[in-house]
Parts: sequence; structure tokens; C-alpha cells
Amino acid sequence: MNTFLIKKLAVSALFAGNIANTQAALNVGDPLPDLSSYKLEGSLPDSLKGKVVVLDFWASWCGPCAESFPVMDALQKKYQDQGLVILAVSVDEKAAKMDAFMKNHPVAFTVVRDAEHKLVATAEPETMPTSLLIDREGKVRYLHNGFHGSATQKEYVEQIESLLKATP
Repeated sequence: MNTFLIKKLAVSALFAGNIANTQAALNVGDPLPDLSSYKLEGSLPDSLKGKVVVLDFWASWCGPCAESFPVMDALQKKYQDQGLVILAVSVDEKAAKMDAFMKNHPVAFTVVRDAEHKLVATAEPETMPTSLLIDREGKVRYLHNGFHGSATQKEYVEQIESLLKATP
């Protein structure tokens, strides 16, 4: 069995264990929970109130995650002055794995680690990466399972621009 498959099965088992203890996944239309209650490692942005947020779940072993980081970094730089905040949540078991990934993929957006997998258990991402796009009122408006190159990038741009134009 190859290493990638072993890691994927291990993460799936980890998520399954955490998911069993939760109520439901975050879905389109749901409010974003208070992230400060999840004991995430790292500093959260000062305030997400009134912002358009991309909440991205990722892992260091995830190839599509590595492909998505430059795209999200460009989006953050392009739209941050209009109210976009990208928050990437690592599901890595070990901080050293996340840190090594970040050295090879530096970004301008906020990255934290869900060491206890509490937020992951609440969100129940189906795959890595999974991104939730949240409107200025704090509700999930779009969900992306996986990253599919330019097709996902185009969807991000359209959806982010739509959410930035909407008034709360």
C-alpha cells in the first residue's frame, strides 16, 4: 500500500472518530461558529465580522493543497483591501509537518493548526483541501471539495467577487 493511501486512510479514520462526537457538518447556509472556541494553534485574525472569509482545511501531505496555496495567496493579496480574509486550517497531526510545508509554500494569509481536530469535527470536510466561503454576515455560502486547478480558481474569483459586492 502506498504512503499517500496510508495517510489518507489514517486521516479518514481520525475524522471518523471525531465526527462521531459531533452534531453535523457545516453546510451552505450555516453560520460560521466562533473560531476562538476551538483552541486553534496560531493567531486568528482580529475580527472576521463584516468580512468575506475563505476557511480552507488542508494538510501538508495533500498535493492539491500545495497547488491551491499560490492561488489563495494571490486572491488574498488582490482582495484583502475589499474585505477578504483567507484562513487556512491545517489538520496535520504534527506541527513540524505544517511548519515544513509553510517554509516551502510561504503565504500572506493566516494559517493555524487544528491540533485537537475540534473544528475539523464540526466542519466535516470530505476531502483535502476543502474550502468554505463565508459571506459578510458570517454564513457559509459556497463549499469546495478539493482543488481542481484553474476551474476552482475561476469559481473562487466569481464567488469572492459576488460576496464582496453584496452588502450585509
